[in-house]
Amino acid sequence: MGMRNVFQRLSQAPTNPSPAAPARAFDIADLYRGPVAAGAEPAADTAGTPLDEKLRQAYFWIVNSAIISPHYDIEYNDVPPQLYVLGDTKSRLTLPSAQSYSSYVLLPLLTFATRRKCLFVGGPGRGKTASALLMGILAGYPVREVRRAMQHGHPQMTIADLLGNPLPADLVHAQKIEDIRISWRKWLGMRVKIIDEYNRIPTRTQSALLTVMGDNYAEILNHVYECPESAWYLTANDDRGGGTYQVIEALRDRIDVIVQALAFNPRFLQDLLVRIEENVRPEDVVPRQIIFTEAEVDRLQGEIRAVTLPDDVRRRLEFFASQFEFCEVAGDQFEYKTKDTARLAGADWRALTAQETGRDRLKDIGCQTTNGLSVRALMTLMIYAKALAYFRGNRAVELDDLRQVLPFVLHDKLVPDVEAPFFDAPGNAACRTDRIGWLRRLFDLACADYDRLNLDREDPVAALGAEFGRGLDGVTEAETRARLAKIERLIAEWAKGRKLYGHLYDDLLRLKYLHQRYTNYLRWLKTQ
Repeated sequence: MGMRNVFQRLSQAPTNPSPAAPARAFDIADLYRGPVAAGAEPAADTAGTPLDEKLRQAYFWIVNSAIISPHYDIEYNDVPPQLYVLGDTKSRLTLPSAQSYSSYVLLPLLTFATRRKCLFVGGPGRGKTASALLMGILAGYPVREVRRAMQHGHPQMTIADLLGNPLPADLVHAQKIEDIRISWRKWLGMRVKIIDEYNRIPTRTQSALLTVMGDNYAEILNHVYECPESAWYLTANDDRGGGTYQVIEALRDRIDVIVQALAFNPRFLQDLLVRIEENVRPEDVVPRQIIFTEAEVDRLQGEIRAVTLPDDVRRRLEFFASQFEFCEVAGDQFEYKTKDTARLAGADWRALTAQETGRDRLKDIGCQTTNGLSVRALMTLMIYAKALAYFRGNRAVELDDLRQVLPFVLHDKLVPDVEAPFFDAPGNAACRTDRIGWLRRLFDLACADYDRLNLDREDPVAALGAEFGRGLDGVTEAETRARLAKIERLIAEWAKGRKLYGHLYDDLLRLKYLHQRYTNYLRWLKTQ
């Protein structure tokens, strides 16, 4: 029993140490505040543990007592870190100077807080299912209930196995289909849903799963079961074709974040030995202090959404996202010069890229991918950036938050063109297999280009957009014509010989949009 107490121990110290609040200066108004005014403010100890602190307590308990994950791959630094170069390939070992985290524990926890969808990938026995199980327990469900509600993918899985069955007596006696009652599976009503080995589910059953994941309802014989908003955890031993069935594209697209289960470090074998000798399983000893109620998770979501995304961080994300969709030779009309146009036409990618001779394919990061980013991917990226900032105790997203979470969100969303010149350049070969490292480097290259172009200070498109954003009330015909001329001059200047890149393509479409809005407004003015 003593060892169980050790496993359940939570640190009494703050998980996110910060400087003490400055001493409050004397205010003459304090002399006039009586006991009623003093009692109007709730005492700190009656408010309970703040939810961001509770979330951090859950993280540190899992990483220190439950899931053995010494891989601190989400790195933060207060000062420049210690860096060591090792081995023939000059591998870099970084010792972060600020509180850093294990993605394998943190990303599933952020998924729990935001009720999104997380996929664990990795070989058998890496703890994928155990990690998902802990998330169900954090939601307040008993261990046995979480285990029984877990759906195990297998090649014979039917829609009835997944969702439920019509009652046999009703099938015999019902006069119309509406009279047939459905015995729905209990897992559909849970707020943490776990699908083990989802790539072993038959294609037809995957389509039914897609409806539940994407639209929060299940349907059998015209009967609909409305599912609550949930956090989803899926596992796969090999997400590159090792399953029994190919996962349909729409189902893969619904997954918000992908986390790789890294190999066990034998230096921590002693921890496993203690669990064997004491007959302790982490899921049986989760401290009740880190279990969240449904209302608390609802509050978590609201507090995370309230985290701000500053304009300078958003602009760098815009610049990064604008690099990838543009494909100059894919279409004739300007709006259709996109990689998606080529994909829909079934064009040969190699033949298409061979026609592009105007850009430097080594320096242009847009040449490293075969696709662009969807609206869903960008929204997910912003949600997880907010969640990571909130977890760290901040109320505004920092650029590092975006940089750290981006590779896990875009893991399957940006497809690399492994034959691009970038991957043949010295030192870049590992990016063919290390998707996380490649995406981080991609973001770093975009940020460096953003700084080189000095877009924080010289961004005429942003200035024109801000001017339009102030509204058109009271704007005269002369002022409207002046703004139209300003847009036309900027486009003419860019057309003088500058090569066309992804970020310029999106800026030009933005300028065309503004030009059209002013043109419509000018026409309206003439009718008044």
